[in-house]
Amino acid sequence: MELIAASRIVKAQQRVQAAVPYSDQITEVVKHLAAAGGEARTPILEGRPEVRTKCYVVMTADRGLCGGYNAGVLRATEGEIKADILAGKDYAIVAIGRKAETYFRFRGYKMAANYAGFTDNPTYEVAKKIGQDVVKRFLDGEVDSVELIYTRFISAGSQEVVQRPLVPLDRELVSADGPDEHAAGGAAGYEFEPDPSTILETLMPRYVEARVYAALLNAAASEHAFRQRAMKSATDNAEELIKNLSRIMNRARQDSITTEIMEIVGGAEALSGGKQVNVQYVDLGPVAEPASN
Repeated sequence: MELIAASRIVKAQQRVQAAVPYSDQITEVVKHLAAAGGEARTPILEGRPEVRTKCYVVMTADRGLCGGYNAGVLRATEGEIKADILAGKDYAIVAIGRKAETYFRFRGYKMAANYAGFTDNPTYEVAKKIGQDVVKRFLDGEVDSVELIYTRFISAGSQEVVQRPLVPLDRELVSADGPDEHAAGGAAGYEFEPDPSTILETLMPRYVEARVYAALLNAAASEHAFRQRAMKSATDNAEELIKNLSRIMNRARQDSITTEIMEIVGGAEALSGGKQVNVQYVDLGPVAEPASN
């Protein structure tokens, strides 16, 4: 399992890197549209004046044997839910992966939806389905905000659990005053047909799907990295256990052999000591010869 996970990490990492240009480019387009005044009629950007219900999209694995990968995501989600309950807010969980589904369902948490069977190799079709589901819940008023909780893949030896807002979109990310002011400032040189608001309203669901897909790819790569480390640790521990048990077994066998040798030597000494007989000579006088006929 360690070798299989190691071979899959490379492919998963390549998929993460391949998705970056598309994600960056669609972000740039959204920035240009927002800078051109296209955010006024877009509900996904407007948000709600008061957040009463939060939806958490929790990304875990379908299987175990991957160290603390699932536990880290579940612990972070549970902490956020408890904070919402204390603040008087409601919540809903969209569980991705069987581990999240079984964990929250067993503990009686509110489950809005669950998706499983693809966590180690996600596809864009699955991301599209999840994105459409959460956007519909937001537009229908079931939830006031949607957040992603997943494990971000940094490198084969480093991953971290992150929480990112999904819907409504972060205004700082797509506004003209956001991180990339140069890209947003260049929007004045574009002509949009139809108007920017219409394009942005059509593009927003695709943007949400792209972000969900990127999160799924990061989660899959992180799962393989965690599984490789967990299986390597398990292999090392098993080899160390075999070594210790072999040493104990050899010591016990030597003790048994030594005990048998001591018993044989002791038995031989006992047998040889029992054969020594004390002989006493008695003078019976001259022996009479037998009478002859």
